[in-house]
Amino acid sequence: MSDTETAAGSGRRPAGGSTVDPKLLEILVCPVSKRQLVYDRAAGELISETARLAFPIRDGVPIMLVEEARSLDDQPGEDHPGDGQPGDGQPGDGQPGDGQQPGDGR
Repeated sequence: MSDTETAAGSGRRPAGGSTVDPKLLEILVCPVSKRQLVYDRAAGELISETARLAFPIRDGVPIMLVEEARSLDDQPGEDHPGDGQPGDGQPGDGQPGDGQQPGDGR
C-alpha cells in the first residue's frame, strides 16, 4: 500500500507516531473546496488537490486552518507569484494588474 491514501481509507499512524482517528478522517473535507482530502502519512498532512493545499497534522490533530496550510504550488522548480514569469500578475507580463493596456506596446 502506498504512503498516500484517501483520508477516509486511512487510520494508520502518521509520521511522528501519533494516531489520527479514522472516523475523524472520514468526515473531514477541505475548508476551501469542501472536497475529500488525501492523507499523506509520510508527510503527516491532509492534502487538498483541488485547493492545492496541505494541512498539517500535529499530535494526531489535523489543523484545518488555511493560514496553517502549506501551498502545493510552492514546490521547487515551479513558477512562483512574483518571480517575473508570464501570468504572475507582475509588471511587464501583459496580464491584468501590470499597468499596461492590451495592445499599448509597452
